[in-house]
Formats: sequence, C-alpha cells, structure tokens
Amino acid sequence: MTIRPDDPALPETVPARMVNEFVYCRRLFHLEWVQGRFATSDDVEEGLYVHRVVDEPGGDLPEPEDDLERFGGRRSRSYWLSSTALGVSAKIDVVEVGSDGAVTPVDYKKGGPDRNGKPWPADVAQSRLQALLLREAGYKVANAEIWYAETRTRVALPIDDDAIESSRSTLADLWQVAGSDEAPPPLVDSPKCPRCSLVGLCLPDEITTLRTRATAPKRPRGIMAASPDNRPVYVMEQGAVVGVRRGRLEITQGSDNLGSYRLIDVSQLCLYGNVSVSAQAMREMFAREIPVCWFSYGGWFSGMAEGLPGKHVELRRGQYTAPAPQTLAVASAMIEGKIRNSRTLLRRNSRVSPTRTVEQLLDLAQSSRTAVGYPTLLGLEGTAARLYFGQFTGMLTPTTGIDIGSFDDNGRARRPPPDPVNALLSFLYALLVKDLVIATYAVGFDPYLGVYHRPRYGRPALALDLAEEFRPLIADSTVIQVINNGEVRPQHFTRRAGGCQLDKEGRRAVIRAYERRMSHEIKHPVFGYRVSYRRALDVQARLLAAHLTGEIPEYTPFTTR
Repeated sequence: MTIRPDDPALPETVPARMVNEFVYCRRLFHLEWVQGRFATSDDVEEGLYVHRVVDEPGGDLPEPEDDLERFGGRRSRSYWLSSTALGVSAKIDVVEVGSDGAVTPVDYKKGGPDRNGKPWPADVAQSRLQALLLREAGYKVANAEIWYAETRTRVALPIDDDAIESSRSTLADLWQVAGSDEAPPPLVDSPKCPRCSLVGLCLPDEITTLRTRATAPKRPRGIMAASPDNRPVYVMEQGAVVGVRRGRLEITQGSDNLGSYRLIDVSQLCLYGNVSVSAQAMREMFAREIPVCWFSYGGWFSGMAEGLPGKHVELRRGQYTAPAPQTLAVASAMIEGKIRNSRTLLRRNSRVSPTRTVEQLLDLAQSSRTAVGYPTLLGLEGTAARLYFGQFTGMLTPTTGIDIGSFDDNGRARRPPPDPVNALLSFLYALLVKDLVIATYAVGFDPYLGVYHRPRYGRPALALDLAEEFRPLIADSTVIQVINNGEVRPQHFTRRAGGCQLDKEGRRAVIRAYERRMSHEIKHPVFGYRVSYRRALDVQARLLAAHLTGEIPEYTPFTTR
C-alpha cells in the first residue's frame, strides 16, 4: 500500500533524516524540508564530525537473492536506498550482514540515549524506516541498531508488526504536514527549542509571546540563538584583489598581503571602489552563503551577490499579496518606532532640553500609529524629521573643529551631502541599508518591494522600510559618537563640486564605530533578553515575515525607552 498521497506537487520520497526532524518537531520539519530553510549550529557541526567515518561509501552489500549466510560479517557504509511505495529514501550509515543471513542497519548519532538507556523517539523513527527500506529491497531484517557516540554503545530495535504500523502512521502524518503551505505553530515552553539549530529562524517563544501577550503576557526564555561570531570584512584599498586559499580569505595588492581571514569568521565581504574578486572566491562565497557587497568609492551601496535566492516562497507570496490595510498598518508601526526612537535620542543626548520638540514628536508618534492613509503618514514623518534634524546639532560637541553649523543651514540634504554631518549620515545610512538588504535576503524577502517606500529607481524599498526605526538607534547615534569622541576630525573630509565626503581614513574610522555599535548589546524592549543591534535587525525582519505569513497578528517596531 502506498503511503504517499497522490499529489504531483509533492516529491516522490522524503529523506529518512527528515522523518527524524518531523518526530522531533513538526515545525522544524516544515521549515527545513518544505521551505528549504537551514541553519547550522555547534550540534550540527559536531554531528557532521561524528559521521565522517561513515560518510565515505565503502564495502559492497550482497544482493538479496545471494546466499547471505556466506557473507556474514560484511559491512557496507553510506548505503543508499529509495522506495516510492513507502515514499522514503535514506542513506544508511552502516549495513551489517549477520551469520544468519539477516542484515542490520546501524545509524550513527552524536549524542546519547535517554537517562534510561533507551533511544530517542525521533532516532527510533529514522532507524525503523531504514529497516523497512531494506525489507522493501528484499533483505531479511529482524533488528535495527543505533550507535550513540557519547556513550559509545549500541541500542537494538526490534522490527515487528508494531514498529511497521507506527512507521506507516508517522509517514501518513508527515505527508499531511508536507502538503500544507503553512508551517505548524511553534512548540510552547518545550525543552527541545534551546539547542535546535533553527531556533534563531523559528523564534518559538517570540512568536508565541506576540500571539498571546494580549491575554497572557509572558516574557520568553532567553533561548534565542546567539549572535554569530563572524563579522564583515571591508576592503577599501584601490586595486586590491580578493581570493581564497586553504579556507582563508586572502586580500592582496601586487606583492603585498593586506589581510588574511578564516572564511568561517567572515559574515559578508564589502568592497569599496575598484576592488577585484577572483572567480574561486565568488564560488566559495556562494557555497558558504556569504554575501558580497559593492560600494562606490565614496560609500554609495551599489549592489550585492549572494548565490541562489531564498527558498521561503510562502513568505514572498505573502509579501506580494499583502492587502493595503495590512501594509499601511506595518508602515505606520515602523514610522511610529522611528519617531519614538528619534525622540529618545534627543532626550538622552541634547546639551539643552528640547522640551517643546520632544512633546511634538510624541504627538506625531501617536498620530502616525493611526494614520488613515499613506499621504497622512508621509506628512507626519516629514514633520517629525524636520523637527528632529532641527535639533540634531544640539547633540554634537561644538568644539571639535568639525563644521556642524552648516547642517543647521542645510538641514538633511544628500546627493551630494553638502557638509560633514550630512556626509556622515549618508555614509552610515548606506551601511545600515546594506545590512538590512542582507537580512531581508536571508529571511527570504524580496528586498525591493516594501510596505512604505515605493519600489522606484532600483531602491531596496523593504530594507529602507526596516531601516526607519533603526536610523536613530544605530546610524544617528554613531554620528554623535564619532564627532563627540573625536574619532573623525576635520581633515577626514574633502569638499569638491559642492559636495562633502569622507576620505579613506575617515571611512575606516566610521566603519569601526559602526561595527562597534552593531555589536553593542541592549535589553530587547519586547522580549527582555540581551541582544546585539546586528541580531536585532535579523529579529525584526523575521517578525515582519511572521506577520506577513499570518503567524502573529501585528508587527511591533523596535523602540528603546
């Protein structure tokens, strides 16, 4: 009897390792197999290391019709089987032939059995299917075995009628979930979540909190995946060449070695001006899902490359078909967050108390939340920006030698920025948008279709949308720091043709300050745990995705108090 539904949209078989994921967590299975989303972790890497001894195929398994008793003791590694009747495929780590002619599949696991010495249910489901595949192929199978690396012990599983019926029932449930466009809801307070490799994508406690906080507010556990240790690499030396060698990113200029970084430590590669990248380096970047970003010499973000597009099709469908009232509500929340964060920055950093402006910004933030249309929202944002930037130089130290008075005359101006403060703001906004383009790509969005900014002139509209609430917190705050701390000086700016821009040393100083700000940890205003600003960008993009796919009722902006 065929278990797989007669649905041409479904694959012919499911890998047995995905059945393991399904039994462990149905949502994990849907995210990984149906949506094609994946993230590594220490546990995943350790599991790959344990499997290295059985991943290399070796040893021939006799045919089922052979006299298998003569082959007792023979072992075959990494043995592939597939059955359309069962709807399952598997790469069996080891198949052993017994002296009685029966074969035994042995599955290697990095951990250990439970406290009673019994195998975990997900491991049992996977091993049983391996045994059923061997039976389907004509072999005699009485038992399956699981080898646990942690205890270096084997656990035997009898393959009887109950095991067969349980496996068929599990597969029937799996195919039902696989046929759904929507992922199952996240587990609630489950001990399975903290060490799951996809916890940073799934956000189980965050989504549950935003779903239920109106009726049962609860702070989520601090189980979110930690901010990654890898960091961006910036290359600004004109004529430099980026290549790869022995797992390292090598940056050279002629015969000079400008830098060498382990690829596992690189999160993105940012190139300014005329910098070349070898074909080998590009292929390695794609294989490791490391985005390569290009900037003009002056810092204008001009493009990026990141291998294949994201596989989260349901998210893009939700993004493209979101109704106007929903996108307006999201845009209103973003602008409210931007105005509130601008107000907070003024209150914390102004040398004189801008009481009137602070009160006006609060009124504008409250009004933006209930804006009845985009023209109204645009008007509220424009008024708030005029008030905010009118007080901006009040947060800057006037004795640094940098011309901050010109900003009061020019206001916020760009293309080209006419003064040092505008030059800093434009440069940092480009860095922020770059990171949000990467974040939206990583989640599965189309970054060029936004909810507030219009998709015009090649702008990454969605990245610009998400940048709104973070501009004061990250970019504007960094401008204040680099000026007030003397990290940029008057000699770091050059003026020509009515514009002002940073020189190479100035850009380096600003990038250092920006990356320092991105690594700064704060208490998340909604969830209560510590989070870096870099990780906060990713969380906001994923919360927006959860809202557009119907998992949470509304989008909540990131605001500090």
